[in-house]
Order: sequence, then C-alpha cells, then structure tokens
Amino acid sequence: MSSAHRILHGGFGRVALLDMDESLVPHAHSECHVLLKVSGEDTYFSVRDRRLPLTDRTAVLINAWEPHFYDHQSGAADTLILALYIEPSWLAAQQSGLVLSGRPDFFSSPCVELTPRMRHHADLLIAAMFSFGLVPQDRLEELLFDLLIGITEKYSDWHHLSRLRVGVASDFYDARIRQASRFILDHPQGELDIEGIARLCGLSRAHFFTLFKKNTGMTPQMLANIGKMQMAFRCLSDSRTGTLGNLSESLGFSEQGHFTRFFRRHIGASPSQYQKVTDSYRLLS
Repeated sequence: MSSAHRILHGGFGRVALLDMDESLVPHAHSECHVLLKVSGEDTYFSVRDRRLPLTDRTAVLINAWEPHFYDHQSGAADTLILALYIEPSWLAAQQSGLVLSGRPDFFSSPCVELTPRMRHHADLLIAAMFSFGLVPQDRLEELLFDLLIGITEKYSDWHHLSRLRVGVASDFYDARIRQASRFILDHPQGELDIEGIARLCGLSRAHFFTLFKKNTGMTPQMLANIGKMQMAFRCLSDSRTGTLGNLSESLGFSEQGHFTRFFRRHIGASPSQYQKVTDSYRLLS
C-alpha cells in the first residue's frame, strides 16, 4: 500500500517522500510539480497522454494545472519518489521571472534527463529529507532553489516567456472561465454545481463544459478536486485543525471513509498517515 514517508509544508509549497505501489487518479496541481526517483524500481507517470519513465537519470516535470497521474505497473515493486509541489510566488521571491512557473507552458518537456549536477542537488535534498528533526528552513529553501534553478534554466521556457511579456496562467482563460475557476477554487465545500456555475457565466451546461475543457485542459470536477485537496493539505499541516471527521464534513463528504478514499486516490496516502509525517514551517516563516 502506498504511503507518505515525510512531508515538509511551508511558503515554498510542499516537498514529499512518497512510497508508491498503486496508481493514482488523473489530477492536477496549482503548483509546478517536479518528480524524482529516490530508490526502488523504475516507474512511470502519464502526462499529456504520454507514459513517461521516472528513473535514476530522468525527472518528470509537470506544469501547473496540467492533468497527470502516477501509472504504476501491475506486478512491479514499489518506488520511493521525491515529489516537489512548488509555489510560483515562492519561486518569484527568489527570482522574479520565475513567477511564470504558474503557467501551463512553463516546462517545455514533461520528461528530461538529469545532469550529474542536478542529480547531486537532488541527492542533497533527499538526504535532508531523511535526516532527524526539522530541516532548518534556510537550508531547505537553499536546497530547493539550487535544484529547481538548475532544472528550470535548462528545461523551462521562462526566459522566452519573459521576453514576450506574457502573464501568468489565468491570462490563458476566457473571462467567463476565469470567473468560474476562481469561484470553484474558492468554494471547495460540498458537491460541484456545474449548472449553477454555468448560469453564473451566462452559458449552457454543455457550452460551459466544452469551453472549460478547451481553456484549462481540465474538467470542472478536476478543478473542484484541486480545491478540495488544497484545503485538505492546509488543514492537515495545521496542528490546530480539528478531527478528520470535521474536515471530511467541511469538504462535503457524507462519510469520513469517502474522504479517505478520495484523498488516497489523489496522493497515495491516507489523510491520517499524511498528517502524522507532516512538518510545517508555517510558524517559522
């Protein structure tokens, strides 16, 4: 059964060590997403309808809002994966042009070869994740930036996008879809009312669904799932959060077991197990 070994959560986003032995459902993230193999069997992710290898020598790079899923092969052994979910605002604070990491065309290729220097920086970050105690925030952010700047300098289009003076991801969307996306993400509780949101945008349900998929590459439900997972991550990283039952209810699940299945199918760990291995830097920021 898949599980989380360690989660570090802060203004930078999330850094996770995930032991994976089962596939996940197609999903997306608001952060730019970098996946590296730590140990175990070579494995695969599906991005842009392509099955991509994750090995000691490759990384899988997933843009913000880009649908993907972990594609575990039947009978294969498990794989320990380092997963980075990096907030564009944090990257922009390190180097302003990297605010473009929030765009769905930031990485030019979803599977890339790691240079020896990139692999070295990845291994330093992995070693810090395995260390006892809380990794000092300055050290963690230094390790993250050294790894990410090496990857983005070689494998992203941010210099080109900066010269074109393009904006962030929301500039891609039709104004009505931008309005709908903001509403969906701001209201993660309860079931998604597609017809009501379509009316809010002045569109029929069918036209709204087609236009949404064309503009975002996602279904409205997939975006709603992002909102639910974002709220769950925030709550699970906060020691003041109430019970899992309360969180489940606040997200609109009729039973806690339904929330547990939903969460596990998106990240590979149960909410309770995820919470136990999470260290938050929120109070240290």
